[in-house]
Amino acid sequence: MAKPHMNMVVIGHVDHGKSTTLGRMFFEKGLVDASVIKKFEEMGDKGKTFKFAWVMDRLEEERERGVTIEISYGKLETPKNEITIIDAPGHRDFVKNMITGASQADAAVLVVAADDGIMPQTREHAALAFTLGVGQLVVCINKMDLVGYKEDICNKLKAEIIELLRGIGYRAPEKFVYVPVSGFHGDNVTKRSDKMPWYTGPLFEEALNTFIVPEKPLDKPLRLPVQDVYSITGVGTVPVGRVETGVLKAGDTIIFEPAGKTAEVKSIEMHHEAIPQAVPGDNIGFNVRGLSKADIKRGDVAGHPDKPPKVASEFTARIAVLQHPTAVAAGYTPVFHAHTAQVACTISEISQKLDPKTGAVLEEKPEFIKKGDMATIKVAPTKPMVIERAAEIPQLSRFAIRDMGMTIAAGVCVDITPAK
Repeated sequence: MAKPHMNMVVIGHVDHGKSTTLGRMFFEKGLVDASVIKKFEEMGDKGKTFKFAWVMDRLEEERERGVTIEISYGKLETPKNEITIIDAPGHRDFVKNMITGASQADAAVLVVAADDGIMPQTREHAALAFTLGVGQLVVCINKMDLVGYKEDICNKLKAEIIELLRGIGYRAPEKFVYVPVSGFHGDNVTKRSDKMPWYTGPLFEEALNTFIVPEKPLDKPLRLPVQDVYSITGVGTVPVGRVETGVLKAGDTIIFEPAGKTAEVKSIEMHHEAIPQAVPGDNIGFNVRGLSKADIKRGDVAGHPDKPPKVASEFTARIAVLQHPTAVAAGYTPVFHAHTAQVACTISEISQKLDPKTGAVLEEKPEFIKKGDMATIKVAPTKPMVIERAAEIPQLSRFAIRDMGMTIAAGVCVDITPAK
């Protein structure tokens, strides 16, 4: 029997060692040949530093700059599960790619460097992961070699991270696994470190086995947000994305919204193998008959014509403001990132200011909201977009709001006024 499959995203501040820790694990598990690491080492000083990170960072530009830009995927088997690892970028310029990664994830590894502690993206990524519905975390306290493998430094940082996660909204964050590691030297990644005899918990690799694969929403209507569209010679038009809910079968007729275009699914591929049907969690490419590459774009959502994805002319949402230099008022038009779509939307009304702890209404129709506030708002997209109610299809109800190169707020859609 195939093991249950889940998607895991690795998040955290830039340069905290996300790619290095993953690369080290792949190397120690024999999933990357030693000759590959050796080749990286021979590519000069940068190669010596980034030899493990480069296992995940395949783009030339990422190697040049030493940062992760695109989302890269790797596969890993634990005794219980098969995990697709989404290595998300930590650099603030690339947060929109990280949002796409987190919105596809069932679980996350949060990497925090022991020498730096909690940094701006640590906070931002953790808040986004929570809002995007990632309920399970493993926290990796990395670079322990740079703080002399000291237990007290680890414990102090662990307490700070628990406090941060609780403030964001995670319930019982003290129950998550916190693993002190050195990704670069391989301490506690797949082998127990003799430098930290005080740590008796699971190794990083073992901690991944604590994740529980969520129930697949098979009985819900099909929703498949498009991430990319390719035109492949001899095959035709191939949209790529992840099934969020429902089942897609070869031979199905589907509709893409908000484009309103229908097509027939000729074939479905996953990991370069043809499959008869795709279920929630599957990252797939599927060949459609009757549409060209120009007809479909990233941000469109595929569904079945009898229960098509909902296109909103307006929607009501509940948001938490993460950061803003001044305040957010009605008339503000930032970019909303929902599933794979990025649409400028106007906040037409701030209906209520809420208590972040209890959700109780603090103020009706406030003039503005600021960092730390929670609110119910009305939103008018500047062009048609697909979004769903949290009560019906939570997977497509979540979004992040970005402006000025930062994530302003994150939230969920609670009600929709459908487009005509």
